[in-house]
Amino acid sequence: MDNYTKSEEAISLLSPEEFQVTQRNGTERPFENAYWDHDEAGIYVDIVSGEPLFSSLDKFDSSCGWPSFTKPVEADNVEERADGTHGMSPTEVRSSHGG
Repeated sequence: MDNYTKSEEAISLLSPEEFQVTQRNGTERPFENAYWDHDEAGIYVDIVSGEPLFSSLDKFDSSCGWPSFTKPVEADNVEERADGTHGMSPTEVRSSHGG
């Protein structure tokens, strides 16, 4: 198992919105975030820990305004949580090591 942890240096480089989303449980606005319609091939990694989360090969359009994936790269790198905020019932997926 790889040793992924939050990096204080990475946290210090976050924009105010990135900090709010990643460290304060904030939510990006749907359809206005950097990756909802991003279609470049590659691996999505956690911004503060560097752990690989999802492959672009597993991305799909769920029409919700946020990136959606069929499966993680490594199951141990993600945690699923029910998210009942905003009147919806999606599953929020977070990095296990980066929070």
